[in-house]
Amino acid sequence: MLQNIGVPGLILILVIALIIFGPSKLPEIGRAFGSTLREFKNSTKDLISSDEKEEKMQSK
Repeated sequence: MLQNIGVPGLILILVIALIIFGPSKLPEIGRAFGSTLREFKNSTKDLISSDEKEEKMQSK
């Protein structure tokens, strides 16, 4: 779904976000979004590594 947006779509989304939230709130929202993505990435890494450990334990 996100692959079909393209550069003009991203610009439009940013302009709408700027209108809705204002310039003072955008950096705060960006930081919150970035930290959420970072936590999600770390959680998926933990899940994958725990699955690999379980597979190694079962194969022994």
